[in-house]
Amino acid sequence: MGPAKFIVGIGGSAGGLAAYAALLDALPPHTGMAFVIVAHLMPSANSQLVQILSRHTKMKVMLAASDLTIRENHVYVIPPDADLRMERNVFKVVSPRTGRNKQIDLFLTSLAEAMGADAIGIILSGYDGDGTEGCRQIKAKGGTTFAQDMSADVEQMPRSAQASGSIDFVLSPKDIADELQRLATCRS
Repeated sequence: MGPAKFIVGIGGSAGGLAAYAALLDALPPHTGMAFVIVAHLMPSANSQLVQILSRHTKMKVMLAASDLTIRENHVYVIPPDADLRMERNVFKVVSPRTGRNKQIDLFLTSLAEAMGADAIGIILSGYDGDGTEGCRQIKAKGGTTFAQDMSADVEQMPRSAQASGSIDFVLSPKDIADELQRLATCRS
């Protein structure tokens, strides 16, 4: 499998696990896209996110690591207590993280820089406004953005992103998966 043509940055916090699972459940394993899940995790967390999400997809799910090439049909998860960025289709991981609840903006901004119109940002359930600035950056570079609809357990993050005017689609995780498949087909 080669480098991903599209990279999808997915941000979430409280209530995000159910949304990640629903999104992955609805995605086929061969979209040609790479999926990067940037979850708000406690710095000391012994995260089981990779193992949990592996049960919801046939794609390979793994922790992101510095200098790891981002490949199509893979799902990557941010490590606990880390900032995650990308440059030229590889991850850059900085640990410990530089601040609380800004990991989504950091990753989405680097995604916008690296991928331009081939960047896709998704904001799912969570508190606060992390991800809003990252979606602005993706839109400014011609990429595509999504926010979870009222199906979000915690609506603050998706609503903040919507209020910024930088969201293309407001949908449930299953409908986001359907639209991603349509985008992949249209642009391939």
